[in-house]
Amino acid sequence: MTKLDIISDPICPWCYIGKTKLDRALEKHPEHDLVIEWHPFQLNPTMEPEGMDRREYLETKFGGKEGAVRVYGAIAEAAEAAGIEINFEGIKRTPSTLNAHRLLHWAALEGKQNAVVDRLFKAYFREGQDISDHDVLVDIAANAGMDAEVTRRLLESDADAKDIQDRDAAARERGVSGVPCFVIGNHYVVQGAQDTALWEKVISELSDAHNADAEQAG
Repeated sequence: MTKLDIISDPICPWCYIGKTKLDRALEKHPEHDLVIEWHPFQLNPTMEPEGMDRREYLETKFGGKEGAVRVYGAIAEAAEAAGIEINFEGIKRTPSTLNAHRLLHWAALEGKQNAVVDRLFKAYFREGQDISDHDVLVDIAANAGMDAEVTRRLLESDADAKDIQDRDAAARERGVSGVPCFVIGNHYVVQGAQDTALWEKVISELSDAHNADAEQAG
């Protein structure tokens, strides 16, 4: 088995695009032995809990309307080229993602992390939902097979908030400055939303290496 650690933020469009391309490779190679774990990185670690207006956020971050249009125009083109649906017009607010990362942490403990990642991306990028809202997160958890009431009680507390912030800070200290960031076998680092063909090559090379090891061991 090979560990694939993915450092990501559920409001990052490149993370959504990157996951979709990776998933396509995994679907083509169901025999893969990758074990995937998602790790927190907040694009906006100082965002207020209530979030902020989406247009104001983008124009502030990218130096005005023209900068925001340029950056997100490129993202929209990349998504369309990859056949990925993103409803940018439906996103009205940019949320804090601390609660979403807390939910992903709890989902990992139950072996339901990938299902929750999928639902977070869908809720935000296709349905325009506020993924900092407790009701939204509880619904996502329940649809992934987690206990809704337990999730709500955890969200209403500050459980694991400090842990998420510390893990985010640790990623930055290791040199992660943008996401998605993929770490293969705790050794090789792949940055950005890579094409499906690259992931198919990685999967094949890992399979060949494991087969060679098995032959030597035998």
